Formats: sequence, structure tokens, C-alpha cells
Amino acid sequence: MKKLIVILSIIVLAGCKSKKVTQSEKTDEVVKLTLNQINSGQKNKAYELGKRVLMTCNTSKFKPFTTSEATTSVINNITIEKLSKTCTKYRQWYGTFKDLELAEVYQNTKDQTTIYRFKALYSKKVANKELRVFMNSENLVSAIKTSDWATTFSYNK
Repeated sequence: MKKLIVILSIIVLAGCKSKKVTQSEKTDEVVKLTLNQINSGQKNKAYELGKRVLMTCNTSKFKPFTTSEATTSVINNITIEKLSKTCTKYRQWYGTFKDLELAEVYQNTKDQTTIYRFKALYSKKVANKELRVFMNSENLVSAIKTSDWATTFSYNK
């Protein structure tokens, strides 16, 4: 009887043994770039395209992105109807859009996406927004995201 209890205990312990979890896919690694590492042409393009989106709130006119400026998913997702809804809220809460100020630039080392982090400047002082423009390796906008400004960068596309 004692042998049976010992054998069952060993089987239970072996069955409950922790397994190592292996991560099959490496997580995205994002590194901050210095000013001399930034492609100035791409930086200017990110600024102009980001500003074009936010200027829609002031002018109610939006020139759609072309295939030489953005990916097809961005072209399909950024429409005047969607921008109008967002702009109505932004104008009411933050006032008129003034300009973008480049704060930081990061690069996702896995897919070579460059993330331009701009601070959006509005007429009301309570406005504390940021605009992120994601540029892929083909120099096309692959995503645009607005959020509340945070002093520390957190990556989630």
C-alpha cells in the first residue's frame, strides 16, 4: 500500500511539473532614433500627411491620400465622413488645429516601420493630444493614430 501511495505521488508530481513556455514569435522591439538617424524626406512626408489630416478639422476639406503616399488600407479607412465625426469633437474640445511638433521618432525593428510621434497643437490650452504617423519601409503611411499625450512612449499599433 505504501508503494502504491509513493508511486501515485510521483505520478502526480510529474504530471504537475511546470513546462517551459517557449515564445514562437519574437515580440516587436521598438527603438528610439536620434535626429541623425532620421530620413529627412520621410520625416517631412510624415509631417505633411499628418498635418493634412488634422487641417481637415479647420477647413472641412480633405485631399484623399494617393497610392504613392499611403497604403490601400489607410486610403480606404481615412474618409471625409470619418474625419468629420472626429473633427467635430476635436474642434469643440480643443479649438482649432494650429500645427504639429515632432517629439520623438521610433523604429520597429521587426517590420522596419518608423513611428513619428508629433504633439498636436491646438488653440485651447487644455488640448494635450498626439498624432502618430507610421511609415513603412516603402515610405508609405501604414497607419495614423491620435491619442492623449503621454510623456512616456508605449507601443501598440
